[in-house]
Amino acid sequence: MLHIINQSPLNTTTLDTCLSTATGGDILLIEDAVYAATKGNAAEAKLKSAMGKFKVHVLTPDLEARGLGDRMMDGVSAVDYGGFVELVSNNKNCQSWL
Repeated sequence: MLHIINQSPLNTTTLDTCLSTATGGDILLIEDAVYAATKGNAAEAKLKSAMGKFKVHVLTPDLEARGLGDRMMDGVSAVDYGGFVELVSNNKNCQSWL
């Protein structure tokens, strides 16, 4: 399953809810959720510990639009819009976490 998260982990518990509820699959961080994929943020440890259960991706245009392209955590895969489409097509189900 592809889990799509668009809200910052600094403002909401959306990422925490996904990590504690979902049983695995791919996570795609888009929009303000890309802050979770940066080094030194408050959610870094949680996301790193979840990487055994999830494969984590970040939408590169959203990361770069926020000036964070050089701060991406190790273990996170950067994807462009074509990669987003590929993730959707490679997963049987998609869940947007609001």
